[in-house]
Amino acid sequence: MNDPLDHAHDPYETTETHLERLLGRALNSFDLPDSAIERLETALAHSSTLYSSHHSASLHRTTYRHTYLLPDGTAVSLWELVHNSGRGGTDQHELYVEESEARLAASRLPAGPSLGRPVERADGSPSEDEELELLSTLLARPIPAQPRMYVPDNSADHARRVLRRAENADRPGEATARRLRLAFAHHITQAFGRRCTAEGGRDAGFTLYEHQFLLLDGSELSLWEVEHTATPDGRHMCEVYEDEHAARGAMESRSRVR
Repeated sequence: MNDPLDHAHDPYETTETHLERLLGRALNSFDLPDSAIERLETALAHSSTLYSSHHSASLHRTTYRHTYLLPDGTAVSLWELVHNSGRGGTDQHELYVEESEARLAASRLPAGPSLGRPVERADGSPSEDEELELLSTLLARPIPAQPRMYVPDNSADHARRVLRRAENADRPGEATARRLRLAFAHHITQAFGRRCTAEGGRDAGFTLYEHQFLLLDGSELSLWEVEHTATPDGRHMCEVYEDEHAARGAMESRSRVR
């Protein structure tokens, strides 16, 4: 079936070519599980459908479901998120093996004006000091208690991917990685999210997630993931910490990057 996203390609392309094109344009194809890619490479046929779409004045976000028929008669899907939140407003593509991961990624995209009531400059825009003060205040707020609804969903591999995308030098070490190999269920909570003007006048976004894991021995372990664009060149960056205090401290520090 034709890809509804791309009308320029050969409508009779093979399933192998379709998969290669999908992986080639995805920013995060390196993050997909090797086992999933190996299965998809044996697919005999495919079908692509529009799953959801959101359009506003500044954000365009669309999700597609690509379904593949395997030789054993089973079907597997790839979920493609397409959005224009990158630099220059050009379309960016991301791929996920689970619908829940695609929905979580979509929720991380900027969705409009920031929450809160910042004080404004004379021209109507918030001052840098006031934005940073508000950000610091929000960072200090405790997370409301929420029930932990653990889902057994290849959780050890999810933990491995979270650790692999961490770029901070003080990310969790091998001891934590070994413990997380025993994870059999997990739950993801968004603890904080805000856009602000970082030092230097650049727009930056901050999001904090807690990845909670239930291990085979009955113990629990959390990874705190900070996603932000407060980098010198505005590049998206992920950092991972073992405790909430360190993660929030990192966000406050990054908000002042020059």
